[in-house]
Amino acid sequence: MNQRTTSSSWAQAIVRAMEVDGVDCAALFAELGLDYAALSDADARFAQDDMTRLWLRAVELSGNPAIGLNLARVLHPGATHVVGYALMSSRTLKEGLQRLVRYQRIIAEGADLDFQPCAQGFALTLTIHGDRLPPARQSSEASLAGCLTFCRWLSGKPLQPLEVCFQGAAPADLEPYRLQFQAPLRFEARQYALVFARADLETILPTANDALAQLHDRFAGEYLARFSGSRVTHQARQVLCRLLPQGEPRREAVAQALHLSQRTLQRRLQEEGGSFQQLLDDTRRELASQYLAQPNLALLEIAYLLGFAEPSNFYRAFKRWYSITPGEFRARL
Repeated sequence: MNQRTTSSSWAQAIVRAMEVDGVDCAALFAELGLDYAALSDADARFAQDDMTRLWLRAVELSGNPAIGLNLARVLHPGATHVVGYALMSSRTLKEGLQRLVRYQRIIAEGADLDFQPCAQGFALTLTIHGDRLPPARQSSEASLAGCLTFCRWLSGKPLQPLEVCFQGAAPADLEPYRLQFQAPLRFEARQYALVFARADLETILPTANDALAQLHDRFAGEYLARFSGSRVTHQARQVLCRLLPQGEPRREAVAQALHLSQRTLQRRLQEEGGSFQQLLDDTRRELASQYLAQPNLALLEIAYLLGFAEPSNFYRAFKRWYSITPGEFRARL
């Protein structure tokens, strides 16, 4: 399986967020065996699981489970690589968020973003995947806080979402979340999300510049092509996440969604070090750990969300993945 990575620029923003709470990140990197000097290398990337280890240890050292929200205080356009400048030159926030979804992998491969119209206006939803470790909630909270801060900065207004959604139970102290988001908060939601009013996202931005937007699109496209070689693994995983609640996805359906033949899909996955069955198994395993962190989801419901026709198949697969039962895993959480 390909290891998901995070850009050095985003990792650097995360480090600054941790330092707000007095975490000695140079020492922390040394403790975890990470290359602190690589933060200054624009082309360097860090493994997603290493970023998870970083978040979890920073929470232990700082005693602040809401440390991810600090990212909103230190964020600047360069933290999102060329993506931030593409957003700045967009005509509207709606157009900017569409670019964010398109180029998200430049910032971090572990995050899947989706931006769609909804009953209230528009919803930007976020799912963060780990490789071998379940992602830390601080990573998702940092992304939501950073995205909202960037949108407020671009619009030049104190933009207020209609709703901010979080997976998992509400934290003991809600005040940092109320102060940061200034919006209704909903916990134990299916996905992390920011919900915006249509009018807020369709207002012309003061930084809009069509010529610069086209230039940044070209830069971002070239970077993606150079960095990932249009990796099909990431695209296939996104399709699997959409199809799983409908039952176990067939390779034919995924290939069709990607406009590839089954043979081409399998060959591309093999070139990237995996297979369709391995990718399906890995995607289910990652989603299982996220769903089990949501106490409102029954084990039977999780089994069906993962595309298992029989709950017993889910239990056997989970025991193979984690060497414990789903119930034991949830109890540990």
